[in-house]
Amino acid sequence: MKRRQFIRYAGASAVATAGISLSSRFQAASAQSKDSILIQYLGHTAFLFTGGGIRILANPFRAIGCTAGYRLPKVEADLVIISSQMWDEGAAENLPGNPKVLYEPGVYEINGFRLQGVGIDHDRQGGQRFGTNVAWRWTQGGIRVVHLGGAAAPINIEQKILLGSPDVACIPVGGGPKAYNSVEGKQAMETLRPKVMIPTHYRTSAADEQSCDIEPLGNFLDLVKEMNVKQVNNNQIRLRYEDLPKEGTLIRVLNYKPALKA
Repeated sequence: MKRRQFIRYAGASAVATAGISLSSRFQAASAQSKDSILIQYLGHTAFLFTGGGIRILANPFRAIGCTAGYRLPKVEADLVIISSQMWDEGAAENLPGNPKVLYEPGVYEINGFRLQGVGIDHDRQGGQRFGTNVAWRWTQGGIRVVHLGGAAAPINIEQKILLGSPDVACIPVGGGPKAYNSVEGKQAMETLRPKVMIPTHYRTSAADEQSCDIEPLGNFLDLVKEMNVKQVNNNQIRLRYEDLPKEGTLIRVLNYKPALKA
């Protein structure tokens, strides 16, 4: 895959990926603990991944439609990755700390830290309606992570090779025109076979009932009720490599409570 450029979201000039200095946290990563990752669910498909001295924010959003009742994920991060520049997946402006942002498919290496963005159609019409979704893969805190963003098309052989064998995968399950429904999300899980799967992109009480077109999580949970499913009683989970299952997939549902609506 052709190496792309690292681009600052706010319209600054593009610069080559090699030699970019994000922060001292990246430079010091090799000296810090690499045996775990803290995953915090911030609503919809937004997560903060902390481990190995690095904080990665995925898919910050604007509060509209299905995310109307969520608190905005304006948290400090060293790097922001977004799956598309739609309002529910790419609101990377005005974040604290002026982090760098990646939003195109390609291979990126920053101070020895490597990420890859893999393009998957963002609709079921070959990308003609919503374009390309970027699924991200990287290793952090000794854990191989895949975040599928708003993938809507089945994962093909080439994409499966690029995404590899994740320890944890964040997979959409709520359907609508831009992402997997419960059946498609389960199929993606069976294709990737992660050790831990975290469902994303489903309807919650945060939704504006008039403009949210995705399904609740219960539809997916009904499909996987015979599997190892656990509701985590908060919005975060810490994973250590040695604690991951040797076989099979654990499904972990993180409990994020939307802010009270006015």
